[in-house]
Amino acid sequence: MKNLKNLQKIADRNGNNRAFGFPGYTESVEFITKRLEKESATSTYFVQDFPALFAEVTSISFKVGNISYYVYGLTYSPSTTPEGLTLPLVHGPTGTSGCTVDGYAGLNVTGKIVLVERGTCPTGGTLAGRLRPAAAAGAAAVIIYNSVNAHVTGGTLSAPDPEHFVPGGFIDRVDGLALVARLAAGEEITAYFQQTQKMETKITQNVIAETKGGDPNNVLMLGAHLDSVQAGPGINDDGSGTTLILELFTALNSYQTNLKVRFAWWGAEENGLLGSRYYTSNLGATNVTNLIAYLNFDMVSKGFFGVFDGDGSTFGLVAPAGSEAIEKLFVDDLTSKGLTVTPAAFSGGTDYVGFLETLKKPVGGLFTGTGEAEDPCYHQACDTYTNPNATVLTINAKTAAHVLATLAMDGVKLLPKTPVSRSEPFGGMDVRAIEWTNVEGLEGQEGHSASCGHDI
Repeated sequence: MKNLKNLQKIADRNGNNRAFGFPGYTESVEFITKRLEKESATSTYFVQDFPALFAEVTSISFKVGNISYYVYGLTYSPSTTPEGLTLPLVHGPTGTSGCTVDGYAGLNVTGKIVLVERGTCPTGGTLAGRLRPAAAAGAAAVIIYNSVNAHVTGGTLSAPDPEHFVPGGFIDRVDGLALVARLAAGEEITAYFQQTQKMETKITQNVIAETKGGDPNNVLMLGAHLDSVQAGPGINDDGSGTTLILELFTALNSYQTNLKVRFAWWGAEENGLLGSRYYTSNLGATNVTNLIAYLNFDMVSKGFFGVFDGDGSTFGLVAPAGSEAIEKLFVDDLTSKGLTVTPAAFSGGTDYVGFLETLKKPVGGLFTGTGEAEDPCYHQACDTYTNPNATVLTINAKTAAHVLATLAMDGVKLLPKTPVSRSEPFGGMDVRAIEWTNVEGLEGQEGHSASCGHDI
C-alpha cells in the first residue's frame, strides 16, 4: 500500500491525475525507475519512448433548451465550429442495428444530431462503432449515452478518422434515457452541441525491466499500465497492477529463475493501449520467438477474483495455446484458498491485446471488475488511495507470485514455444483481427471492454 500512497501523492501534486501527456505521468515514470535502479545488481531496465496522439478538449457544451448537460468529448473526435451546432435531435437505431449504416434505413438523420446508446459492435467497438454508421447516414454530430449507470469520465475513438467521424460527445445514461423518453413521446427537440478538441503528437514512455539471470531464449513477461485517466488518480486502475508487479519484480531479484523474466509498465493505455501496442508492433523477430507468455494485471484490488478465460470455456474466445495452462494455475491457487473465481472475458480492453492478437502468444492474468458493485470509483475522481481493498490486493499479489514462480521455473515444460507469428509486418501498429467478447450485460466487466478508454 506504500506504493499506492506514493502514486496518490504524485496525483495530488499534479492536478489529481497521472494521465498521459500530463506532469503526473512523467513523475510516475520517475517513481518506477527510481525503484528499479535499486535492483541494478540483478536486473536491467530501460525507458522506451514512443509517439502517441494527445487530445485535450478545450471547450464543450451540450444543451437542450435551457438545460445544460454534462458531456465528455470523445477522444479524437472532430471539433465543431467555434459557434457550435444547433440542430434537431433524433434517436438513432437500438441494439446491433446501430452498428451499421443499414440500421439507419428509414430514419432521416441527415444534418441532425443523433442520440444513440453505447453498445458493442462486431467491428468498431462501443463508441466508434456507434458513431461511424450515424456519420455515414448523414448525421452532423452524434451524442452517445452510456449503457451503464456509472458517470461518464472517459471514452475514446482510438484514433482520428476525419473522413468517417463527425463531432461526438458521451453523456450519462440517466440524461440519455430522459431525452429518449421525450423523443419517444413525439416531442420535437432542438439541441446545441459545441466541442473544440486540440490534438498533437507527444512522446511518452513505457518502462521495461528484466532479470539479468534466466534463459534469454525463454522469456516470461508481466505487465500493468502506469497511466491513469484524466478524471482521477487511478489508484485501483491501475495503480494496483503497477504496485503488484513492482513488488513481484523486487522480490524476484532475490532468487534465480530458469526463465528470464521481463516486466513492463505501459504508457498511454487509457488512450487506446498505445504503449503496449507500440511495444508488440515493434518487437524484433528473435524477441518475439523468445517470448513464452504474457501476464496482465489491470485493476486487481477491489471486486471479485477474476481470472482471464484462457481456454474459452466460459465466453468462447480461445486464447493461444498455453493460455489454458496459465488460467488453471491462477484458478487452482485462488480456489485452494476457498475463494470463488469469476471468469474474466477477453474483451479487448487492456494490454494483453497486442500479445494475443499481434504476437499470438499465451496470455493470462487477474482482474477484479469495473461494475458499480465492484468499483463504483472506476474512472472517477474518487479512485484514490482509499479506494483499493488491501486484502484483495494482497491475495491477488500472492496468487500472482505463485504463478510467476511456477512459470519462471517450469514455463518451458508447461507452455508451448511458438515461433514468430504476427498479424502484420514488423514495425506497423497491430490490426484488429479478433472479434472480442461482447461484455454488454456481463456483471462487473462492461466498463473494461474496448471502450475502457480504448474504443476500437
